[in-house]
Amino acid sequence: MSTQPLPLDGVTVVAVEQAVAAPFATRQLADLGARVIKIERPDGGDFARGYDTAARGLASHFVWCNRGKESVAIDLKDPRGLAVVRQLAGEADVFVQNLAQGAAARLGLDAATLCAGHPRLVAVDISGYGAEGPYAHKRAYDMLVQCEAGLVSVTGTPGQPVKAGIPAADIAAAMYAFSGVLAALLRRATTGRGGPVEVSMLDALTEWMGHPLHHGMHGGGSPARTGLAHSVIAPYDAYATADGERVLLSVQNDREWRRLAGQVLEQPELADDPDFATNAARTANRERTDAVVARALGVLTGKEALAALDAAGIACARLNTVADVAAHPQLAARDRWREVESPVGALRALLPPITLPGGAEPRMGAVPALGEHTDATLRALGMTDEQTAALRRDGVIA
Repeated sequence: MSTQPLPLDGVTVVAVEQAVAAPFATRQLADLGARVIKIERPDGGDFARGYDTAARGLASHFVWCNRGKESVAIDLKDPRGLAVVRQLAGEADVFVQNLAQGAAARLGLDAATLCAGHPRLVAVDISGYGAEGPYAHKRAYDMLVQCEAGLVSVTGTPGQPVKAGIPAADIAAAMYAFSGVLAALLRRATTGRGGPVEVSMLDALTEWMGHPLHHGMHGGGSPARTGLAHSVIAPYDAYATADGERVLLSVQNDREWRRLAGQVLEQPELADDPDFATNAARTANRERTDAVVARALGVLTGKEALAALDAAGIACARLNTVADVAAHPQLAARDRWREVESPVGALRALLPPITLPGGAEPRMGAVPALGEHTDATLRALGMTDEQTAALRRDGVIA
């Protein structure tokens, strides 16, 4: 039985990108079959290549965000290099950029300019704060946007706000850019026209702030920072077990509390105790609620606690380390790991979360070396070997 092709087979993407937001967006497109041509600086390339050397000498951010792409190293400040990129953009289906605000417009690579000249092109501008307004030209790195969007104010402990341990603002912008491209391509299929797509990191992460934002705007006040606990649900926290593990549990309604009290806490009378019978009462008496749960779980091993909670139908989890996740039995059982090639050999990578049953497996291509595809790309544009050699001699390409 033949499989369906990848949904973006035949789609060409050109990306002038760096760091995380744009590269992570275009990696999703590459995984789904698109050809992604990544434009990098000749002198070092995407600066994310230099973040660390954790992936056997390669940067972990770069490995994560750039598999399956073709690297073309070209100097946009040289008119000859810029002309090549403009030609590539004109022949592409999608163009993505996340240069500093105003830089793309100065080069004629902003979405409005490109779409005006190429009506079928879908062109994406990813920025920190958007093209207009008092913050338009502020530098926008992930942690800064986490602060501006209020995420840090609701993350951490009562005494210490903390940023998220992953680049949440970058990822949010990337995923809205990815879905924006898909929506624009779908519209082009019916209208014949592409058009600009605009995504800002602040807009994206503020949307993800939905619960605390609406809670605060509509009279509930800013939710307290509660560590691993939930600000308005109890019990919902991590509890230590006898063997030093920490087990998280979440009681979402009073029926679940009744089961927890009778089957795990072995105090069925708490189901009807007015201090504990409702979520509002348990939240108001959070310290007493947590103490009751902690005493019950504290005499069990982590394995015993999880088994008891599962048997009672209570949502629960282990507090895993990164190493635990890499060895997670659920990921292994579902065969979610693959290997991708790179300049340093095969590297382990997770299948993308979008699964299309009956279709071809995502195209998890190699992580490119800087400029690995420059010559082949220029040759495909009609450039001779002599012309390419001259550009390389002048430092325009690498």
